[in-house]
Amino acid sequence: MVRDSYAPVPGRTPEETLHAFTSRATADPGVVGLVLSGSRVHAGMPTVHSDYDLHVILSDRHASPIAELDWFRSAHLDLVVIPLAEFRTRGMPGRPDSFARYSYVHAEVLLDRLDGIIARILDEKRTLGADEAQTAVDGWLDAYVNQTYRSLKSYRDGRPALGHLDAAETVPYALEVLFALHRRVRPYNKYLRWELERQPLGDPRWDADRLLPALRRILADGDPPTQRALFTGIEEGARRAGHDRVLDSWGEDLKLLRRS
Repeated sequence: MVRDSYAPVPGRTPEETLHAFTSRATADPGVVGLVLSGSRVHAGMPTVHSDYDLHVILSDRHASPIAELDWFRSAHLDLVVIPLAEFRTRGMPGRPDSFARYSYVHAEVLLDRLDGIIARILDEKRTLGADEAQTAVDGWLDAYVNQTYRSLKSYRDGRPALGHLDAAETVPYALEVLFALHRRVRPYNKYLRWELERQPLGDPRWDADRLLPALRRILADGDPPTQRALFTGIEEGARRAGHDRVLDSWGEDLKLLRRS
């Protein structure tokens, strides 16, 4: 339980609350970095309900009472308080908190007491490294093909309700592949249109006004022709990027996924 003396003092607005807390945190020698994330760093996304998501990075060598505020939540301010060593790896592949990586893609550094180290760590999280992207595409692509194959087999065999369930599970895999092909971190769904409109994926089929309706159709009823059209585009992109080995390992089974 957070002691009252440590809890952020609420201001009249989220901005006042953020300013008061960051002033206090900046005065604490145990705090080495402050990083702002969430909707407030996505232009056009904040609403009247938006709070500020702030990551407070602590020194590995100096204790701070602010550590007690980890996962503090209020109407104005959400905090993640972590030591520097954990910040280095948070959101990275193989970690249980890998889901958090997108929160850093557009994050802003408010305080960096380490001569740019906080900024450099953050930059490593913003995009996939070349080897990381290669491995990620291979893994997500295989999962995507597998799930699409399962779905279309069920449709073929007269089990459309089960095929629909499998089709819904293809959507996250498809998005992982599409973004990893461009060495980008898959965005949270809330920001998917925002990403596609501001930094397109380079193929008209992946424009927001074409891709999002296709995904919604798959989620709505698993429509096999829509699944096959999506697979066709993903296969073409994956082969151009050199991922033939994964696709070719499926052999004749790919016929079921392709347009007739």
